[in-house]
Amino acid sequence: MNNRQMQIGLWTGGIAFWVSMMGMSAQGVDEQAPTPHIGIIIDDMGYGLHEGLKAVGLPGPLAYAILPFSPNGKELAQAARKNGKEVLLHMPMQAVSDDHLLGPGALTLDMSRAQFTDTLERALLSVPLATGVNNHMGSLLTRHPGPMRWLMEAIRGHGYFFVDSRTSPLTVAAEIARQNHVPYLSRDVFLDNIQDARDIEAQFERLITLARERGAALAIAHPHPDTIMFLTEVLPTLNDKGVRLVSLKEMIALRTQSNREWQLSLSPSPTDAKN
Repeated sequence: MNNRQMQIGLWTGGIAFWVSMMGMSAQGVDEQAPTPHIGIIIDDMGYGLHEGLKAVGLPGPLAYAILPFSPNGKELAQAARKNGKEVLLHMPMQAVSDDHLLGPGALTLDMSRAQFTDTLERALLSVPLATGVNNHMGSLLTRHPGPMRWLMEAIRGHGYFFVDSRTSPLTVAAEIARQNHVPYLSRDVFLDNIQDARDIEAQFERLITLARERGAALAIAHPHPDTIMFLTEVLPTLNDKGVRLVSLKEMIALRTQSNREWQLSLSPSPTDAKN
């Protein structure tokens, strides 16, 4: 086989893989849809030890976002990693209101770049097992490209990924992350903003629906008793629902692969290319 034949074989093999991943036959007929994927982050970890340990004990590859300088943060991070879970720094960021709920180590708009970076680095040191960052609150700061660029440049330097909690519809986090080549995800559903069993179940069904529509969807929840009880019961049933729980890194990889395959499908084929 010469180099040209090998290149064509690799190219057509890539197209075949993309077609199979999209669940489409060569004739464009939907034969088998890919398995929907969901991810779940448990936020606001680091204070209640008992509730936190219960959350860490949930089955499957959940992720745990730990507040900096929290009294039980390091112990819960160690427990999460021991159980094979992902750990994130749950970074406090200035909000439109209720900034008294931010806790220590928050990023604010009145900081210089040096102050901003130093605050972030100290927060990262307080959660040393983290491999990613997501925002705690931040409905104001995530709207501002300048500070978000400082954040992404620092995250990129550590090789971390970023998850936008989407506490504001005006967030620029995804665009700034993309510009700075930082792997990122965005939250689709809050499971337990209303701490009621029926509402949590309704939000979880919404998560499943979005995953079936889009291929993947990400939820954020908290270590509340009703939430832990619900997830304890529902997570072992995901196979019956035709849904797979995946880690955040796997979700990022799936999204990246999907984007590359889509770009490949839009490229001219060897027979269409002009010399």
